[in-house]
Amino acid sequence: MAASSGYRAFLTVSNDFKRALQTLHVQQALKLKNVLKNKKICSRFPGQFKKFPLHFSRYLPVFIPTFAAVEAVGLVNFRKEKQEQKVENDASRIQVIILEADQLYARDEVFRLYDFLVQYKDMANDEILWRLARATVDKGKHSEDPNVKKMCMYEAFEYIKQALALNSNNFACHKWYAILLDYTGEYEGTKKRIANSFLVRKHFVKAIKLNPKDATSLHSLGYWCFVFADMPWYQKKIASALFATPPTATYEEALDYFIKAEEVEPNFYSTNLLMLGKTFMRLKNYKNAKIYIMKAYKYPVKTPDDKKAHEEAMVLLKSLGVKFEE
Repeated sequence: MAASSGYRAFLTVSNDFKRALQTLHVQQALKLKNVLKNKKICSRFPGQFKKFPLHFSRYLPVFIPTFAAVEAVGLVNFRKEKQEQKVENDASRIQVIILEADQLYARDEVFRLYDFLVQYKDMANDEILWRLARATVDKGKHSEDPNVKKMCMYEAFEYIKQALALNSNNFACHKWYAILLDYTGEYEGTKKRIANSFLVRKHFVKAIKLNPKDATSLHSLGYWCFVFADMPWYQKKIASALFATPPTATYEEALDYFIKAEEVEPNFYSTNLLMLGKTFMRLKNYKNAKIYIMKAYKYPVKTPDDKKAHEEAMVLLKSLGVKFEE
């Protein structure tokens, strides 16, 4: 009977010891450890026994960790909780940064957006880095200095390379990598741009596969098709010298991607409207060409791309017989 009661008291102390460890009450655990070590039960625990029966003493080493072990368990749990809290705080901070960046982008605050995001350029986060790459491109497009624009494109390319390395399953990383590979290729000559063409297409295709509802990716692949369908003979000769099977495309393929982009997000981009009109012109469908080029002409001019589309649309409409008041 005494042995049975002593064992229950022993378990009570042992269980309290475990709970003290689990809740990081290290000092309480140390007190309980000493109770077990001396084989005594304090008056605060049930049983009121001065000693455990001798035959229980052989179990004591199982329940009596050293002081170092007690500290280690508490420290590991503490560090684990702190790490989890840090991860949670970092995730919340990243979401706040992204939200602020998206609001600035929606308001077309190009330079404020760049200045805001560039301070986080060393954060290893793909969502922040691809947005920084996009912001750097927009900053370059707004510059009147061609050298500044060139520097921005190469700066943006470095950001997007980091973003893609961090997450190859992010459609936006593939999209902006392809865009910037082509933009930087323009500065390195026709031969280099053509040499990059298959890789550019590969990343646009990957972006669309990851997100079939992204209008910009669809437009970009349509633009790629248009460029190679519209390629002059001397560039085709360069392409033939670089590749056994040079890149090719048709106006019909380009048109299909431009239409899909418009279906996904109507009127999202003045250049998509312009390219629809130009593609219809190449296919000699002048009625539809005029419709879309007029839409591009009337599109609100907010960005350098809008301005460029507006000016080109006016020239094309005049070639189609549209009269403008002087």
